[in-house]
Amino acid sequence: MTSTIFTGIGRSPVPVLLPFDTAAYLNARRRGAIDPQALPRYQADFQTDLFDAGPSGYDAVFSLGPEVTSGLPSRIFARLVEVQITGSSITYDLADPAGGKGESVKALSAQYPDLRRFIREGYVRYAFTRFGVPYVVSIQCLDSAPRPKRLACREAYPIAERFLRALRVTGGQPSRSAPEITPVAAERPAVFDADFTYRPVGDIVMNSGARGQGGRADRTAYSQIRFPLDAPAYVHSQSFGRRRASDKFDQPWSQYPWRDSFCEARDFNVGQCASGLGHQGQDLRPGACPLRRDGPDGCDPRQQRVLAVRDGVVIRSAKQQGAIIQVNTGTEHIRFRYMHMNPSAMDDDGLLNGRALREGEPIGVVSNYLDHPNGTTRHLHFDVQLFTRDGWIWVNPYTTLIAAYERLIGGRGREIGLEMAASPPPAATGTISTPAQGPSLLGPAADAAAGRDRN
Repeated sequence: MTSTIFTGIGRSPVPVLLPFDTAAYLNARRRGAIDPQALPRYQADFQTDLFDAGPSGYDAVFSLGPEVTSGLPSRIFARLVEVQITGSSITYDLADPAGGKGESVKALSAQYPDLRRFIREGYVRYAFTRFGVPYVVSIQCLDSAPRPKRLACREAYPIAERFLRALRVTGGQPSRSAPEITPVAAERPAVFDADFTYRPVGDIVMNSGARGQGGRADRTAYSQIRFPLDAPAYVHSQSFGRRRASDKFDQPWSQYPWRDSFCEARDFNVGQCASGLGHQGQDLRPGACPLRRDGPDGCDPRQQRVLAVRDGVVIRSAKQQGAIIQVNTGTEHIRFRYMHMNPSAMDDDGLLNGRALREGEPIGVVSNYLDHPNGTTRHLHFDVQLFTRDGWIWVNPYTTLIAAYERLIGGRGREIGLEMAASPPPAATGTISTPAQGPSLLGPAADAAAGRDRN
């Protein structure tokens, strides 16, 4: 019955927990047809914005409008609030010193004995297990005093806990056996490219790391993807170096070698960086006019296309500055986020919650939007999130991008630096684990601390 409301719910191999009162809905339906606009009354007043189920589990986004006040304390932030939930049979095994922390919530301890509440990477997260499966509920918020234009985490608590109290098993086809997944080596061209060079992963610009810390030397290719731009393209800091980046195409930031900027100083919490703060991803700039692989058609240097890196589903509400492509297969549960494209253009193009994309499909153009047009340099910020025992966590996409670019240009890059590497070692894919049948814990879905990249 719920498959008519939550399309594809039967694809989930884990029990689907949603804030949906099936019994009340059925009772109402016996009395007559139900207007789809009335569904929130059976969902603790939450509106369904996204539901996506696949071979590794499910993800959903719900929202609560500011007009809903019953059972909630008053709050300074009087706007719509989004709540995310993920349940997954796959978790990625990362070295994560900040993981596994949190506090219990006394009011929910009877319903969720192992529940942990904690704030990490810009979200308040509620992690618990049910049926041996990790589940996560999360709300993006700021760990500070309440503000009219930004939700404070303390004001998010009552909304998240209302959501948790309403969760019920709504569907799914639980699988008894967890998938066996073995990491493999990423495929790399045998022949070196004449031009493509890159500095080692973790080698960020000197003194650019927060609190005096350096980069993270993560040589893992977390997924085999299509590079998100056409070639040539360049990965460089937009904030540090001898000169700050501009939109000119003939500058050092539009040349090889590439350079990592994952752990550059920002005010975003990034647990994979030694300082605890970082950039979350990498900044990509197209060349003056890329050489397309699909024909000799010309290009407008100010209208250079951005492409889907994998087949996946879009997670993005209207007016949001970032767009996520989520991949949910039997061997992956991973997210790829794109920043700095114009939100109005994305809205007009229908790049919104639930849209299915094909790998290589154009999804926009490289732009410079950060709160407003011309808010940053013209570039694409690209990052990767994995589902771990602490939820959706940012990992360094630098090696993943190197492997993707090599496949795009058909040649291997050369790693250069203080010690020249004659032959870079092969990149490996990320290690994945499946949840134990005992009480394993997990954190919630994460996104940018402010939903945007500062450069």
